Order: sequence, then structure tokens, then C-alpha cells
Amino acid sequence: MRINRYTVKLVKEEGINYKLEDDVISPYTAWKVIERVFELSSSPVEKLGIIALNTQNKIAGLHIIVVGGLNKAFVELRSIFQPALLNNAASIILFHNHPSGSTKPSKEDISLTGKLYEAGQLLGIQILDHIIVGEEGYISLKDAGLF
Repeated sequence: MRINRYTVKLVKEEGINYKLEDDVISPYTAWKVIERVFELSSSPVEKLGIIALNTQNKIAGLHIIVVGGLNKAFVELRSIFQPALLNNAASIILFHNHPSGSTKPSKEDISLTGKLYEAGQLLGIQILDHIIVGEEGYISLKDAGLF
């Protein structure tokens, strides 16, 4: 029998200079960062990712985790938390876009957020918000009282 030895690494792809207006990351600030880095409002396919935050709520990393199709992206709960764990994140902000341009959350968006919130509780990683990006701007599920 052969036993393989592995090393898990987090590899920085690039860095972007960006001055945050506040020390605390608000839904508006999160949306501005997401747009600056990923330009999700103009993406023709759905993409889901996270902003990983350290214990001081400073951005530790940005990750696109799933690239889907025109109106759907298949998400495994564990795939959300892998980069968060590698970033030693204390909390995360979920985000995804709607290629249709609408920011209205679907039942699936709300359900997924609830499941991730529960999973995060078990892992000790708090879900602070879920931002949906569209041509109209964004919506914060937390501000909307949807989780």
C-alpha cells in the first residue's frame, strides 16, 4: 500500500491596492470591494464567493468559489469553508451575482445562507452577511432581515 503525503497551501494570485473608507466592513463597503476586484455586476454567469475576515474584521482574502451558469451555481457547503479555513478567517461575507441584473434573493439564496450560517456556527466561522450583486447595485440579506 502506498501512503501519500500532502501539503495544503494558500497561494496569493495577485494583490490590489484599495483604500477602505471605514475600518468596519459594511455591506456597502463589501459591495464596492467585490465590484472593484471581480466586476460581478457585468458577469454573464453566476459566481459565488466569500470575503474572508480576520478577528479584527479586516479583509484576509477574497475568493470566487463557484462559477455556475446563466442562473444557477451548484454549491457544496464544504467548498465555501475551505478557503475560509486556509485564510484563518474568523468570519466571512458571502456574495454572488445574478446575471439577470436583479438583486432580488431567491428562495434558494435564503435557504443556502441559513445552511451556511448553521455550518459556520459549528466551525467557529461567523457568517456576517450575504451580498447579492446585480446591475441595480446590491442587496444585503442581513440588512433585509432574511437571515
